[in-house]
Amino acid sequence: MSTAVGDVDLADLGLDEGAHLLVTRGLARHAAVRVTGTAPTLAIDLPAWCRARGYPLARDGVAWMIERGTADRWRGAERAGTVDAAVDHPPARWGLAARGALVEAGAPDVALTLVDKDAVWADEAARLYAQAAAAQWDPATAIPWDAPADHPAEIEDAVVQVMTYLIENETAALLVPTRFLGRLHPHFREVMQLLAIQIADEARHLEVFTRRARLRRDVLGLSTAGGQASLATLLVEPDFAIASFLLSVLGEGSFLTLLWFVREHAPDPCTRAVATLAAQDEARHVAFGLAHLARHAERDPSLRDRLAAAIERRHAALAHTAGLNAEVFDALVLLAAGDWSPASLRRGHAAVLTLARDMDDGRRQRLVRLGFDPARAAALSSLHTRNFM
Repeated sequence: MSTAVGDVDLADLGLDEGAHLLVTRGLARHAAVRVTGTAPTLAIDLPAWCRARGYPLARDGVAWMIERGTADRWRGAERAGTVDAAVDHPPARWGLAARGALVEAGAPDVALTLVDKDAVWADEAARLYAQAAAAQWDPATAIPWDAPADHPAEIEDAVVQVMTYLIENETAALLVPTRFLGRLHPHFREVMQLLAIQIADEARHLEVFTRRARLRRDVLGLSTAGGQASLATLLVEPDFAIASFLLSVLGEGSFLTLLWFVREHAPDPCTRAVATLAAQDEARHVAFGLAHLARHAERDPSLRDRLAAAIERRHAALAHTAGLNAEVFDALVLLAAGDWSPASLRRGHAAVLTLARDMDDGRRQRLVRLGFDPARAAALSSLHTRNFM
């Protein structure tokens, strides 16, 4: 950087029109600048501008001499980490600044509670976000809403009941990450973006499940107290790791198996597409939950005991409820059966029992991935709510 005096000619440009940018540019290159200009208000505006910034100013004939001086608005500023790497404990004084930005001293603290990298981070977050952004789909065009359907009316009623059940579960799946997103330090921007797009996924699922339910019916199915009680336990969990575990690893993991079941037994192309596209999104949600909890548990092995205790606590809280309501169970049986013949109903009933076993197998596998031994994983999986989510 040159220390010589530089010349800055403002011509007739006033400071209120952007001339200050030329002066600032000159002072970034030189220790002092000689400023000339013909703007009528320059003699008033330039001294005030210099005083506000602590720049010494002197008149030099028709020009003004401005020194960079020792005053520096950015003295005491600090860099908010680096653009490419999140720190372990970003301070509140970094506020809403972009990661890697120079944060001016005196910026207000932002009251956030999720400020521990180990509690929220997943190395896969950026990749999962990019994948999610690329995989967004439009309900209006991605679903064949006008596809022909010739299944019996009772099968359509079963679809409506299943969709009603999916709607209330996806409502919980939307609200849980929404509760925590506003508490997350924006320094963890990859996680923030991923949670935001996860919320958008759930909003889209609510739309398509509702639209499919109303495609041939004016009213939706039944919602039971037991189902509501099960989902309510997710909404009051204050700990991000535990809420993510109960929702994503256990609930949405089981839900993913259910969506595959609906896809397999869908009576029409529209229902099949709804289940397929929703399952693609849910798979990412489960992947993030597993990734960030596996990282967390690796750094804090005591987390596993907290997760196990959360399963047991939720099981005890729901012991008085009926679990999966009979209407949903019967709707799934009929959906898998496809008709009312005894042989088909036997096949449909067996398929739903297989669905429950597949859900249990999936939960066990995910628990093992989090570091639980197989026996404990099996015991904990058996305590998961019978309402699936």
